[in-house]
Amino acid sequence: MKKVSFLEYIEDNIIRCEAGYRGGGIEISLDSLLDTDGYKMTAYQNYLGGGLLGSIQNDYNFDPSELSKTDNILLEKITDELNRYFHNLTNHEGDEWEEATFEENQNRPSSAY
Repeated sequence: MKKVSFLEYIEDNIIRCEAGYRGGGIEISLDSLLDTDGYKMTAYQNYLGGGLLGSIQNDYNFDPSELSKTDNILLEKITDELNRYFHNLTNHEGDEWEEATFEENQNRPSSAY
């Protein structure tokens, strides 16, 4: 099997993507990564108000604790890469609020409520 980067994997397995200056979400299939059927992961970001986006959060349609240790390591890596990928989609150059680094953004709350 050809070795594929996580970035390539994400781009090749996007199910839906809605990203904008008010956040949104992205969903990818994990089936070929984890050798499963129907496993999906999402990354989403809420709008906090005043031009600020919240930290990027994740969710799965399965229980990660049921995965093997090796698959959990893969899941952690793809989760981080998907969060960074989504940050690049919602972070716009030249905007004083959205031009935050990934780390600065992840230090923000996930919701304003």
